[in-house]
Amino acid sequence: MGRKVTVASATLNQWALDFEGNLDRILQSILDSKDMGATFRTGPELEICGYNCEDHFYESDTFLHSWEVLAELLNAPLCKDMIIDVGMPVMHKNIAYNCRVIFLNKKILLIRPKKILCDDGNYRESRWFTAWKKDKTTEEFFLPRMIFSITGQKTVPFGDGVISTLDTCIGFEICEELWCSQGSHAPLAMDGVEIICNGSGSHTQLRKNYVLADLVRNATSKSGGCYIFCNLRGCDGERVYFDGTSSITLNGSILTKTKQFSLEEVEVITATIDLEDIRCYRNCKRAFAYVASQSESYPRIAVDFSLSPENDTTLPTAQPINIMNLTAEEEIAQGPACWLWDYLRRSGQGGFFLPLSGGIDSSSTATIVYSMCRLIVESIQKNSDSKVLSDIRRITADPEYTPTNPKELCSRILVTCYMGTENSSKETKNRACDLALAIGSYHLSIVIDKAISACLEIFSTVTGLFVKFAANGGCARQNMALQNIQARLRMVLSYLFAQLMLWARGRPGGLLVLGSANVDEALRGYMTKYDCSSADINPIGGISKTDLRRFILYAKDKFNLPILGDIYSAIPTAELEPLSQGKIAQTDEQDMGMTYNELSRFGKLRKIDNCGPYSMYCKLVHTWSDTCTPKQVAEKVKHFFRCYAINRHKMTVLTPSYHAEGYSPDDNRFDLRPFLYRANWSWQFRAIDKQLEFLNSIKRSSSSGSIAKKSSNSKTRTGVTV
Repeated sequence: MGRKVTVASATLNQWALDFEGNLDRILQSILDSKDMGATFRTGPELEICGYNCEDHFYESDTFLHSWEVLAELLNAPLCKDMIIDVGMPVMHKNIAYNCRVIFLNKKILLIRPKKILCDDGNYRESRWFTAWKKDKTTEEFFLPRMIFSITGQKTVPFGDGVISTLDTCIGFEICEELWCSQGSHAPLAMDGVEIICNGSGSHTQLRKNYVLADLVRNATSKSGGCYIFCNLRGCDGERVYFDGTSSITLNGSILTKTKQFSLEEVEVITATIDLEDIRCYRNCKRAFAYVASQSESYPRIAVDFSLSPENDTTLPTAQPINIMNLTAEEEIAQGPACWLWDYLRRSGQGGFFLPLSGGIDSSSTATIVYSMCRLIVESIQKNSDSKVLSDIRRITADPEYTPTNPKELCSRILVTCYMGTENSSKETKNRACDLALAIGSYHLSIVIDKAISACLEIFSTVTGLFVKFAANGGCARQNMALQNIQARLRMVLSYLFAQLMLWARGRPGGLLVLGSANVDEALRGYMTKYDCSSADINPIGGISKTDLRRFILYAKDKFNLPILGDIYSAIPTAELEPLSQGKIAQTDEQDMGMTYNELSRFGKLRKIDNCGPYSMYCKLVHTWSDTCTPKQVAEKVKHFFRCYAINRHKMTVLTPSYHAEGYSPDDNRFDLRPFLYRANWSWQFRAIDKQLEFLNSIKRSSSSGSIAKKSSNSKTRTGVTV
């Protein structure tokens, strides 16, 4: 009896609605799986159409083209003698389901719909799909005529079933079902299912990667079995990035996993497992065996096919591996870089344009582009990735070009520009220039005072009024307007240079404008609407200032960029107000009225812990008790919510950013809240004031009690003395 089985998990960089490209990558993964000896292959969620089709799932075309791709797969000679599991949307009885379609030798074995949908954070699956609620039940599904002409099947099973081969049993979960407390893996295991597959679309987020490893370990440590987790990779057209951490786990131990970040479009991992290891593991767990003996059975689709070869005694089985999770700094260096690469190569543009100020934020963005260049060169030189080489030749419009080092590549695809004014310091200009030189970007240094003066002259001609900074006697409105005109003109000039710089350099195409506003500044609204934070894409828009500072220190050593040490030490400043004796007089934290560390805390409490002003105060009054009085905490919370409310409208036009942080205020997808607020929060702030008064009364009462006790003790001692 055969016992050893080789299974494959395919990580694919799919793209929403790219049916041709998606098909090619699926076929490549099947070829790789076969070459590695696998007889079963599974792939990521909705791999045929791409995960983020969103409202295109309302269109019949999306379903039609998905069936057409499946028809190509069924007909492909490459797919012979392998059980293949692919993800696609399916309409059953006029209801759309997110499904797995399992087939073998031109026959569809089962269509398994998703049972638990994801509707939190970045996901709105129930907007387009319905969860399958008929547990352990299958129905007849009538196949489209194009599929019937290939398979000869009029109907196939649709629902919550499992595949029973001659040597084992295969069951299925889909993404969220692994995260849910009532997932399918436990009841599947209790019904004797030995191989459980999970086609997933799980996005990356800083410090999240360990969760996947824990989930797949836990899914099999209690109940045993082989768990094949298969994730998407890349930016398929949205803000999220799928990091591709696929894995194969046996009885609580991970046997193999993919790289968390990579430029590879197709990465297949395989593992050879001994089915007897699963059977022995489960039989030894007597509590499991007792419960399993009473479990309900799933509908079994019997298949006259064996995953294991006739003579499997010589096959070596996979052994457990140790998992090393990336640090947050490493995730920042690699994740946004891969996201930028996907966006660049799929946008048809010739590179990036970045306003480089010499501060932490824009320097982080520049360094991430440099990291991307490092990954590209490594993929071409070390991994001989022909697809990456083909893409970079198309981007640079040079069919003979082969990058030799990251700096040289950076000079071709990144244009940086320091846009100085009379309020800019020599220090920031020098830091920007030094960083550009270190990473190799094509650098410009311009002065935009004439453009600013021209705009102000128009205003003065119309009104007869002359605007002044506060330092020169102007009011607060004048001061803010003078700052904003500088910032907005930088945005206008950024797009002018982005459209024409390649023309000026004798190359076709244009450049994507990169933004560099961090998640904390977006939350606080500490940015000018439509200034140079407005761009095409922003790789750091979901990353906190604290993490960016850590990343800068990491990149300084990792990429050998000493100038990043000076940038790290510099005080953050917008440089929009006049200098004082040639020195910076304006700092970000002073302008904001709060520190970046406080902002991060506000953000996490607001979004992750779902706190309004009152509950935020109640938490922080204890958390910050060592450094702040209750009154000071109240003022900080009120100031944050006032600024948040006044500036919330800016979230509606945030540049699309790489999602990296759980408290992102991205209004367009992740943080669905009003953008018009009552800025004085009168009811909420009164609740804070009442709580503050209550705490003060307790303090006064405690103080009075202490004084009274002290006085009483004093009298007693006096009496004794007398």
